[in-house]
Amino acid sequence: MNSKIIEKIKLDAVISTIADKFDNEIYLVGGSVRDYYMGLESTDRDIIVMDEDAREFALKLADFFNATFVPLDEQNKIYRLVLPDKINYIDVTNPVGDSIEQDLMRRDLTINAIAVNIKTGDVIDISGGVTDIMNKCINYVNEHNFIDDPLRLLRVYRFQALYGFQLAPETINAVCKYSDLIHKSAVERINYELLKLFSGEYAHVALENMNKTWLLEEIFPFVNELKQVPPNAHHHLDLFHHSIEAVKQVQIIYNDASDDVKEHLDRVDFGGFSRLAHLKLAAFMHDIGKFSTWTIEEGKHRFIKHDDVGAKMSVKILKDLHFSNKQIDYISTMIKYHIYPSHVMNSPQITEKIMMRYVRKMDKNSIDAIVLAQADRLSARGPEITDEIVQRNIMSLDMLLRFYLEERETLKPLPKLLDGNDVMKILNIKPSKRLGEIMEALHEAQISGDVLTRDHAVEFVKNYV
Repeated sequence: MNSKIIEKIKLDAVISTIADKFDNEIYLVGGSVRDYYMGLESTDRDIIVMDEDAREFALKLADFFNATFVPLDEQNKIYRLVLPDKINYIDVTNPVGDSIEQDLMRRDLTINAIAVNIKTGDVIDISGGVTDIMNKCINYVNEHNFIDDPLRLLRVYRFQALYGFQLAPETINAVCKYSDLIHKSAVERINYELLKLFSGEYAHVALENMNKTWLLEEIFPFVNELKQVPPNAHHHLDLFHHSIEAVKQVQIIYNDASDDVKEHLDRVDFGGFSRLAHLKLAAFMHDIGKFSTWTIEEGKHRFIKHDDVGAKMSVKILKDLHFSNKQIDYISTMIKYHIYPSHVMNSPQITEKIMMRYVRKMDKNSIDAIVLAQADRLSARGPEITDEIVQRNIMSLDMLLRFYLEERETLKPLPKLLDGNDVMKILNIKPSKRLGEIMEALHEAQISGDVLTRDHAVEFVKNYV
């Protein structure tokens, strides 16, 4: 018996109800058990039913809880129940193999290979998962399980990113041995695990450790280019470690942020994950354009237009990883404009008009770009960058952030003064690259407040060179 687990089951209304109302032999397994031991709340429960077909039992549970029945994997008999509150989930399956012990030995990590009989409270832990949780250690159950499902290689680092646990030496060795197998996993599954990883508070730790096993370069080949750019007058770290430090600083800024900023970055606006997760991925990629734009002139390292180049590079990288168009647009936008907030606040005279132009241009991404700019600044402390420079930059960006938070409720969308057809009629031109340039320039003029009315817009178009 395990009194702590029994108490947790009693407090879990869903599991305690199943234990009370159904006579089946049922085990709670995986993440929810791990969370019990870590003192965390869990709304996503995995159960194994030993003495009834999983589909039939899942349908009974669905009827009892008035839940939505979702077949996840008919071949392996995995079924999901979405409870009416849309917050609580139950995944139901039968054991892999002939016993609960065989099922647990097929799992990825020891911390995920613990089962609890929901009626008796008996714990089955044949791989030392409870001890590893107590010792904050990530270890595999069976090395060959990485071969059966190479995605488990990435899950090692996803859980390190979430919990900050140390990696067992044998786990590191196994990932090194099998890292090239990751490409056998479906890209969509890799995508999901990456965003889980970047959701974690310790994402920077996981990235650093992934690098030690070659897994990072297997997923992100551009890492090899980042490593070739050394420290310089503005950067105390090489470009690769600067990129990881930027991820760390985004998390630190978030942890210390106001409720307004946290609420914004916690929003799930695309891809099923928070803006914060996507922003940390953008921070990791923000300087990928530097290698191809790198020149050294009179001993100074220059990376002209690396922000534009990096933004364009990111599109293909993210498409290959099956990110959605909305996700790609957000991340590439963050890369393109990661310097922009600092440029705005480095103006000789900072006015409300200058700051409003920034807000108009970045719109709902205003907070995100400011946080990334601050993280970038805090990650670059080369010999020419004094504490005074850093403090001044951070304070000015804080001013821009406050301005946005104060003004955002009063902002209205810019009116569309002229469309493409209007411009073609005014100038007697056809669809062309020039038309696109004029429309972009007109939009920028509206953002700046130089064009306010339709008459202004017509005059601007007529005089555009």
